[in-house]
Amino acid sequence: MDFGLVLQTDPPASAVVGLMRRAERNGFRYGWTFDSAVLWQEPFVIYSRILEHTERLIVGPMVTNPGTRTWEVTASTFATLNDMYGNRTVCGIGRGDSAMRVAGRKPNTLATLGEAIDVIRDLGEGRPADVGGQTLRLPWVRDGKLPVWMAAYGPKALALAGQRADGFILQLADPYLTQWMVKAVRDAAADAGRDPADVKICVAAPAYVGDDLAHAREQCRWFGGMVGNHVADLVAKYGEHSSMVPQALTEYIKAREGYDYSHHGRAGNPDTAFVPDEIVDRFCLVGPVEAHIERLRELRELGVDQFALYAMHDARENVIDAYGTQVIPALA
Repeated sequence: MDFGLVLQTDPPASAVVGLMRRAERNGFRYGWTFDSAVLWQEPFVIYSRILEHTERLIVGPMVTNPGTRTWEVTASTFATLNDMYGNRTVCGIGRGDSAMRVAGRKPNTLATLGEAIDVIRDLGEGRPADVGGQTLRLPWVRDGKLPVWMAAYGPKALALAGQRADGFILQLADPYLTQWMVKAVRDAAADAGRDPADVKICVAAPAYVGDDLAHAREQCRWFGGMVGNHVADLVAKYGEHSSMVPQALTEYIKAREGYDYSHHGRAGNPDTAFVPDEIVDRFCLVGPVEAHIERLRELRELGVDQFALYAMHDARENVIDAYGTQVIPALA
């Protein structure tokens, strides 16, 4: 199992670079960041510094979207980093939540997302692609490699991930839901004539190591609110009791009243009081090291290739170090 670190690009950028260097020293293989141009600093600028100051770390957004940059710009940016540092990027992509909504725009459609996945990958790897009726190619790309991993929750999005993406990003660490969604992705891959094993599986969730469970839950409760934004979209689309979406995912948002993106992804988010302890325990990894190892072994048995831990809490360095010294070696 690989491990990744997920950060927001809050200033100063040097702190983000420092934490990514710390992660690499501790055995992490991936460095991910949020990508929301209004809320945080521009990640691709910071990726250049991370890549310069690390040796093996693979970097990318969790997640970008097809709407805030034109597709040829996104592909060219990845390809430039790969040319400079040796194919050490991955494109995490989704419909767009905070990046689009904060800018007053709706998330992209799945049709747009599916088209963007193919175009960005093709351009980033040096192949021609049709962009708005115009055939484009980046002529300077040589031996480029750009895997595109898609974030998804709903049945149509899961199917699209299985059909088109190189990897599937699931932003929660509940074993039951992981099993359900991984099966949906792999079934879709098989139906599309692909080898399901070719679709990498990444589970992403906050991790907080420590014996004070109450404090750990409060530091990670924000995550249930973030996931709740996507769940609310699913409920609006499929209904509250649809058989197409597991009740284990949708039930907890009944008390959700709204969401202010100025607190997005941050400990102490006042809009996440509706998230019960049970959801924090299911969606996140909290508690002593042994509890983390047990959950990760369970996820690995379900086919998870990578666990990417969100470190938006008050113990970032401690968690990175605890994973490096105790968790990652146990899962090697």
